[in-house]
Amino acid sequence: MENSAAIAVQSVPPRLGLVCITASERVRFRTLTRKRLLQHDGPARRRLLADLYAENLRRLGLAIDFCVEHGLRLYRMNAALFPFADEPEGWAVLEERTTELAAVGRRLSAQGIRMVVHPDQYVVLSSDSPTVVANSIRVLATFARLFDRFGLPESPWAAIEIHGGKSERPVRLIEVIGDLDPAIRHRLCLENDEYGYSAPEILAVCRATGVPMVFDAHHHLIHEGLTSYDDPSVAHFLSEARTTWPDPDWQLVHISNGNAGLRDRTHSNLITVMPESFRQAPWIEVEAKGKEDAIWKLHREWLGQS
Repeated sequence: MENSAAIAVQSVPPRLGLVCITASERVRFRTLTRKRLLQHDGPARRRLLADLYAENLRRLGLAIDFCVEHGLRLYRMNAALFPFADEPEGWAVLEERTTELAAVGRRLSAQGIRMVVHPDQYVVLSSDSPTVVANSIRVLATFARLFDRFGLPESPWAAIEIHGGKSERPVRLIEVIGDLDPAIRHRLCLENDEYGYSAPEILAVCRATGVPMVFDAHHHLIHEGLTSYDDPSVAHFLSEARTTWPDPDWQLVHISNGNAGLRDRTHSNLITVMPESFRQAPWIEVEAKGKEDAIWKLHREWLGQS
Protein backbone atom coordinates (compact mmCIF):
# COMPACT_ATOMS: atom_id res chain seq x y z
CA MET A 1 0.00 0.00 0.00
CA GLU A 2 1.43 3.35 -1.01
CA ASN A 3 1.25 6.42 1.17
CA SER A 4 -0.98 9.11 -0.31
CA ALA A 5 0.44 11.69 2.10
CA ALA A 6 4.12 11.95 2.88
CA ILE A 7 5.23 11.98 6.50
CA ALA A 8 7.57 14.86 7.13
CA VAL A 9 10.76 14.10 9.01
CA GLN A 10 10.49 15.37 12.58
CA SER A 11 13.08 17.54 14.23
CA VAL A 12 12.11 16.22 17.67
CA PRO A 13 11.57 12.62 18.80
CA PRO A 14 8.08 11.37 19.63
CA ARG A 15 6.71 12.38 23.01
CA LEU A 16 5.64 9.31 24.98
CA GLY A 17 2.63 9.63 27.26
CA LEU A 18 1.65 8.05 30.57
CA VAL A 19 -1.79 6.44 30.69
CA CYS A 20 -3.69 7.16 33.93
CA ILE A 21 -1.56 5.55 36.67
CA THR A 22 1.96 4.35 37.33
CA ALA A 23 3.15 0.76 37.74
CA SER A 24 4.53 1.83 41.10
CA GLU A 25 2.29 3.21 43.83
CA ARG A 26 3.25 6.80 42.94
CA VAL A 27 0.02 7.56 41.08
CA ARG A 28 -3.21 5.93 42.26
CA PHE A 29 -6.78 7.19 42.53
CA ARG A 30 -9.66 6.42 44.85
CA THR A 31 -12.82 4.78 43.54
CA LEU A 32 -16.44 4.63 44.64
CA THR A 33 -19.16 2.15 43.70
CA ARG A 34 -22.78 3.13 43.20
CA LYS A 35 -23.79 0.58 45.82
CA ARG A 36 -21.66 2.32 48.44
CA LEU A 37 -22.84 5.77 47.35
CA LEU A 38 -26.51 4.79 47.70
CA GLN A 39 -25.94 3.55 51.23
CA HIS A 40 -25.87 7.20 52.29
CA ASP A 41 -28.58 9.87 52.36
CA GLY A 42 -28.36 13.18 50.47
CA PRO A 43 -26.04 15.24 52.74
CA ALA A 44 -23.84 12.22 53.49
CA ARG A 45 -23.60 11.42 49.78
CA ARG A 46 -22.45 14.94 49.05
CA ARG A 47 -19.81 14.75 51.77
CA LEU A 48 -18.64 11.38 50.43
CA LEU A 49 -18.34 12.77 46.91
CA ALA A 50 -16.70 15.97 48.13
CA ASP A 51 -14.05 14.02 50.03
CA LEU A 52 -13.42 11.72 47.07
CA TYR A 53 -13.15 14.55 44.55
CA ALA A 54 -10.82 16.53 46.80
CA GLU A 55 -8.57 13.53 47.31
CA ASN A 56 -8.46 12.61 43.63
CA LEU A 57 -7.68 16.21 42.74
CA ARG A 58 -4.77 16.00 45.16
CA ARG A 59 -3.64 12.77 43.55
CA LEU A 60 -3.99 14.30 40.09
CA GLY A 61 -1.46 16.82 41.34
CA LEU A 62 0.84 13.91 42.18
CA ALA A 63 0.43 12.61 38.62
CA ILE A 64 1.48 16.01 37.31
CA ASP A 65 4.42 15.97 39.74
CA PHE A 66 5.46 12.62 38.30
CA CYS A 67 5.26 13.91 34.73
CA VAL A 68 7.28 17.01 35.59
CA GLU A 69 9.89 14.96 37.44
CA HIS A 70 10.41 12.63 34.50
CA GLY A 71 9.98 15.06 31.62
CA LEU A 72 6.72 13.55 30.38
CA ARG A 73 4.63 16.01 28.39
CA LEU A 74 1.60 13.84 27.70
CA TYR A 75 -0.76 12.49 30.35
CA ARG A 76 -4.02 10.61 29.91
CA MET A 77 -6.32 11.49 32.76
CA ASN A 78 -8.11 8.64 34.48
CA ALA A 79 -11.67 8.66 33.10
CA ALA A 80 -12.96 7.54 36.52
CA LEU A 81 -11.30 10.39 38.39
CA PHE A 82 -14.62 11.96 39.40
CA PRO A 83 -17.21 9.16 39.50
CA PHE A 84 -20.87 10.25 39.18
CA ALA A 85 -19.87 13.73 38.01
CA ASP A 86 -22.06 13.13 34.94
CA GLU A 87 -25.08 13.19 37.29
CA PRO A 88 -26.53 16.46 38.68
CA GLU A 89 -25.59 15.78 42.29
CA GLY A 90 -22.02 14.83 41.42
CA TRP A 91 -21.48 17.78 39.11
CA ALA A 92 -22.83 20.20 41.71
CA VAL A 93 -20.27 18.87 44.19
CA LEU A 94 -17.44 19.07 41.65
CA GLU A 95 -18.38 22.65 40.77
CA GLU A 96 -17.49 23.57 44.35
CA ARG A 97 -13.87 22.81 43.35
CA THR A 98 -13.79 25.33 40.48
CA THR A 99 -10.80 27.21 41.87
CA GLU A 100 -8.79 24.01 42.34
CA LEU A 101 -9.73 22.76 38.87
CA ALA A 102 -8.54 25.99 37.30
CA ALA A 103 -5.27 25.72 39.23
CA VAL A 104 -4.68 22.26 37.72
CA GLY A 105 -5.10 23.68 34.23
CA ARG A 106 -2.72 26.56 34.91
CA ARG A 107 -0.12 24.14 36.17
CA LEU A 108 -0.46 21.92 33.11
CA SER A 109 0.02 24.96 30.89
CA ALA A 110 3.00 26.24 32.89
CA GLN A 111 4.72 22.85 32.71
CA GLY A 112 3.90 22.28 29.03
CA ILE A 113 1.96 19.09 29.74
CA ARG A 114 -0.78 17.99 27.38
CA MET A 115 -3.72 16.21 29.06
CA VAL A 116 -6.24 14.01 27.25
CA VAL A 117 -8.92 11.54 28.30
CA HIS A 118 -10.30 8.27 26.92
CA PRO A 119 -13.84 7.62 28.24
CA ASP A 120 -14.86 4.04 28.92
CA GLN A 121 -16.14 1.67 26.25
CA TYR A 122 -19.78 2.19 27.22
CA VAL A 123 -19.69 5.57 25.43
CA VAL A 124 -21.27 4.51 22.12
CA LEU A 125 -22.54 7.25 19.82
CA SER A 126 -23.58 4.78 17.11
CA SER A 127 -25.82 2.63 19.33
CA ASP A 128 -29.28 1.48 18.22
CA SER A 129 -30.56 2.63 21.61
CA PRO A 130 -31.46 6.32 21.98
CA THR A 131 -30.92 5.92 25.73
CA VAL A 132 -27.36 4.66 25.24
CA VAL A 133 -26.61 7.53 22.85
CA ALA A 134 -28.09 10.09 25.25
CA ASN A 135 -26.09 8.68 28.17
CA SER A 136 -22.95 8.67 26.05
CA ILE A 137 -23.43 12.32 25.12
CA ARG A 138 -24.01 13.17 28.79
CA VAL A 139 -20.68 11.56 29.69
CA LEU A 140 -18.86 13.39 26.90
CA ALA A 141 -20.50 16.68 27.92
CA THR A 142 -19.20 16.16 31.47
CA PHE A 143 -15.64 15.72 30.23
CA ALA A 144 -16.01 18.79 28.02
CA ARG A 145 -17.25 20.85 30.98
CA LEU A 146 -14.43 19.48 33.13
CA PHE A 147 -11.86 20.45 30.52
CA ASP A 148 -13.49 23.88 30.39
CA ARG A 149 -13.05 24.18 34.18
CA PHE A 150 -9.40 23.17 33.77
CA GLY A 151 -9.11 25.96 31.23
CA LEU A 152 -7.99 23.57 28.51
CA PRO A 153 -8.52 24.66 24.90
CA GLU A 154 -11.65 23.72 22.98
CA SER A 155 -9.61 21.76 20.46
CA PRO A 156 -8.19 18.25 19.98
CA TRP A 157 -5.07 19.40 21.78
CA ALA A 158 -7.21 18.50 24.81
CA ALA A 159 -8.51 15.34 23.16
CA ILE A 160 -11.53 13.32 24.24
CA GLU A 161 -10.88 9.98 22.54
CA ILE A 162 -13.56 7.38 21.82
CA HIS A 163 -14.12 4.38 19.55
CA GLY A 164 -16.68 4.28 16.76
CA GLY A 165 -18.90 1.91 18.73
CA LYS A 166 -21.51 -0.24 17.03
CA SER A 167 -20.18 -1.48 13.69
CA GLU A 168 -21.76 -0.87 10.30
CA ARG A 169 -23.48 2.32 11.43
CA PRO A 170 -21.19 5.05 10.09
CA VAL A 171 -24.08 7.20 8.87
CA ARG A 172 -25.63 7.25 12.34
CA LEU A 173 -22.23 7.98 13.91
CA ILE A 174 -21.68 10.89 11.53
CA GLU A 175 -25.16 12.28 12.27
CA VAL A 176 -24.72 12.14 16.04
CA ILE A 177 -21.27 13.74 15.92
CA GLY A 178 -22.63 16.52 13.73
CA ASP A 179 -25.25 17.37 16.36
CA LEU A 180 -22.83 17.46 19.31
CA ASP A 181 -22.24 20.64 21.24
CA PRO A 182 -19.09 22.38 19.91
CA ALA A 183 -17.37 22.03 23.29
CA ILE A 184 -17.50 18.26 22.76
CA ARG A 185 -17.12 18.07 18.99
CA HIS A 186 -14.09 20.37 18.84
CA ARG A 187 -12.22 18.07 21.27
CA LEU A 188 -13.50 14.74 20.01
CA CYS A 189 -11.17 12.20 18.39
CA LEU A 190 -12.06 8.77 16.99
CA GLU A 191 -9.88 5.67 17.31
CA ASN A 192 -9.88 2.55 15.12
CA ASP A 193 -10.47 -0.75 16.91
CA GLU A 194 -10.13 -4.50 16.43
CA TYR A 195 -13.70 -5.32 15.42
CA GLY A 196 -16.12 -2.41 15.09
CA TYR A 197 -14.34 0.15 12.92
CA SER A 198 -11.17 -0.60 11.00
CA ALA A 199 -8.61 2.09 10.25
CA PRO A 200 -10.05 2.87 6.79
CA GLU A 201 -13.61 2.88 8.16
CA ILE A 202 -12.90 5.26 11.04
CA LEU A 203 -10.76 7.42 8.75
CA ALA A 204 -13.77 7.88 6.46
CA VAL A 205 -15.92 8.93 9.43
CA CYS A 206 -13.23 11.34 10.59
CA ARG A 207 -13.06 12.96 7.18
CA ALA A 208 -16.84 13.23 6.97
CA THR A 209 -17.10 14.89 10.40
CA GLY A 210 -13.86 16.87 10.62
CA VAL A 211 -12.92 14.89 13.74
CA PRO A 212 -9.25 13.82 14.08
CA MET A 213 -8.30 10.14 13.92
CA VAL A 214 -6.22 8.50 16.64
CA PHE A 215 -4.45 5.64 14.89
CA ASP A 216 -3.88 2.57 17.05
CA ALA A 217 -1.29 0.30 15.43
CA HIS A 218 -2.08 -2.75 17.57
CA HIS A 219 -5.83 -2.57 16.87
CA HIS A 220 -5.00 -2.26 13.17
CA LEU A 221 -2.63 -5.23 13.26
CA ILE A 222 -5.32 -7.40 14.89
CA HIS A 223 -8.14 -6.27 12.61
CA GLU A 224 -6.16 -6.90 9.45
CA GLY A 225 -4.38 -10.07 10.65
CA LEU A 226 -0.97 -8.53 10.00
CA THR A 227 2.30 -10.25 10.84
CA SER A 228 4.36 -7.10 11.42
CA TYR A 229 4.00 -3.54 12.72
CA ASP A 230 6.10 -2.56 9.72
CA ASP A 231 3.47 -3.69 7.24
CA PRO A 232 3.18 -0.80 4.73
CA SER A 233 -0.41 -0.16 5.82
CA VAL A 234 0.78 0.99 9.25
CA ALA A 235 2.85 3.83 7.80
CA HIS A 236 0.01 4.55 5.37
CA PHE A 237 -2.62 5.06 8.06
CA LEU A 238 -0.23 6.98 10.28
CA SER A 239 0.16 9.37 7.36
CA GLU A 240 -3.53 9.46 6.46
CA ALA A 241 -4.58 10.01 10.06
CA ARG A 242 -2.22 12.98 10.30
CA THR A 243 -4.18 14.77 7.59
CA THR A 244 -7.27 14.78 9.84
CA TRP A 245 -5.62 16.87 12.56
CA PRO A 246 -6.04 20.67 12.41
CA ASP A 247 -2.36 20.89 13.36
CA PRO A 248 -0.34 17.85 12.22
CA ASP A 249 2.01 18.35 15.18
CA TRP A 250 -0.91 17.51 17.50
CA GLN A 251 -1.38 14.02 16.08
CA LEU A 252 -1.90 11.34 18.74
CA VAL A 253 -1.33 7.63 18.17
CA HIS A 254 -1.52 4.58 20.42
CA ILE A 255 0.87 1.68 20.82
CA SER A 256 0.49 -1.60 22.67
CA ASN A 257 1.78 -5.14 22.19
CA GLY A 258 -0.05 -8.41 22.65
CA ASN A 259 0.68 -10.24 25.88
CA ALA A 260 0.57 -13.86 24.69
CA GLY A 261 1.39 -13.24 21.05
CA LEU A 262 1.56 -10.68 18.29
CA ARG A 263 -2.21 -10.38 17.83
CA ASP A 264 -3.31 -10.99 21.41
CA ARG A 265 -5.78 -8.28 22.49
CA THR A 266 -4.48 -8.31 26.07
CA HIS A 267 -1.79 -5.69 26.58
CA SER A 268 1.71 -6.78 27.52
CA ASN A 269 3.70 -5.28 30.40
CA LEU A 270 6.33 -3.73 28.14
CA ILE A 271 6.55 -2.62 24.52
CA THR A 272 9.06 -4.85 22.76
CA VAL A 273 8.07 -4.14 19.14
CA MET A 274 7.45 -0.68 17.68
CA PRO A 275 6.43 0.37 14.17
CA GLU A 276 9.40 2.00 12.54
CA SER A 277 7.03 4.60 11.11
CA PHE A 278 6.06 5.70 14.62
CA ARG A 279 9.38 7.52 14.86
CA GLN A 280 7.50 10.19 12.92
CA ALA A 281 4.51 10.25 15.29
CA PRO A 282 4.49 13.46 17.36
CA TRP A 283 2.64 12.08 20.41
CA ILE A 284 2.36 8.42 21.45
CA GLU A 285 0.18 7.11 24.26
CA VAL A 286 1.90 4.00 25.62
CA GLU A 287 -0.81 1.48 26.47
CA ALA A 288 1.19 -1.10 28.39
CA LYS A 289 0.55 -2.64 31.80
CA GLY A 290 4.07 -1.69 32.84
CA LYS A 291 3.19 2.02 32.47
CA GLU A 292 6.31 4.11 33.20
CA ASP A 293 8.56 1.04 33.00
CA ALA A 294 7.41 0.58 29.41
CA ILE A 295 8.09 4.25 28.70
CA TRP A 296 11.60 4.13 30.16
CA LYS A 297 12.36 1.02 28.08
CA LEU A 298 11.25 2.80 24.91
CA HIS A 299 13.29 5.85 25.84
CA ARG A 300 16.42 3.72 26.24
CA GLU A 301 16.08 1.10 23.53
CA TRP A 302 13.92 2.72 20.85
CA LEU A 303 14.73 6.41 21.14
CA GLY A 304 18.27 6.01 22.48
CA GLN A 305 17.67 8.41 25.36
CA SER A 306 19.09 8.06 28.85
